Amino acid sequence: MASVFCVANQKGGVGKTTTCVNLAAALAHIGQRVLLVDLDPQGNATMGSGVDKRALAPSVYQVLLGIAELGAARRTSPKGGYDVLGANRELAGAEVELVDQERREHRLKHVLRAVAADYDFVLVDTPPALGLLTLNALCAARGVIVPMQCEYFALEGLSDLVNTVRQVHAKLNPELVLIGLLRVMFDPRITLQQQVSEQLRTHFGSKVFDAVIPRNVRLAEAPSYGLPGVVFDRASRGAQAYVDFAHEMVRRVGQPEVAS
Repeated sequence: MASVFCVANQKGGVGKTTTCVNLAAALAHIGQRVLLVDLDPQGNATMGSGVDKRALAPSVYQVLLGIAELGAARRTSPKGGYDVLGANRELAGAEVELVDQERREHRLKHVLRAVAADYDFVLVDTPPALGLLTLNALCAARGVIVPMQCEYFALEGLSDLVNTVRQVHAKLNPELVLIGLLRVMFDPRITLQQQVSEQLRTHFGSKVFDAVIPRNVRLAEAPSYGLPGVVFDRASRGAQAYVDFAHEMVRRVGQPEVAS
């Protein structure tokens, strides 16, 4: 049975998509069956997985509206070794069209049930806003992974997100928990980042993942080639950090590891 996690942060530009794509590739690399769901109308996770968002027919948009089956809409990342339920600009209309749907905030949870036995992990990439798409991700997930930079303003946004998770847990999804905080784009030479990292450790304790993703140019270059950074340059520091993160996720969830 698949463990569903959403990668969320209400602040933009914090590495949500990079984390989703590279965690999916790293989990596949260590033998896990993975589905990546792109819930961002920009479709960056789709393109970063090597799937052409312009050629999607159907996409996650049709699946959420009940027009298509998930099994017919998913694609396989050519190099990543995981499946993708892709998104494109059509998804922007879902925020409006889902409003009249019955149990609109549970649409994603409903469609994922059909493929739950096919995967060990389902990762959901969310847009940088708390709209109906992000709410669907939170209602479908058993946990939230929060990528964040170790900067002052990131701490303010984190408190808002933690409150949102608590509200969804209380009112819509009692299984939802904060799985952990992932420090990304980390540069140990910057004193402020070290200080914020220590503050996170002090306040959140074991909720802070041991893995730390460094600022790495190879991770930034990979999407332009339609590849996860883990595939683009497996020897890079960024790729190795995401593989370490994948191992840590497997240990936290309790999935058996398979030799790659």
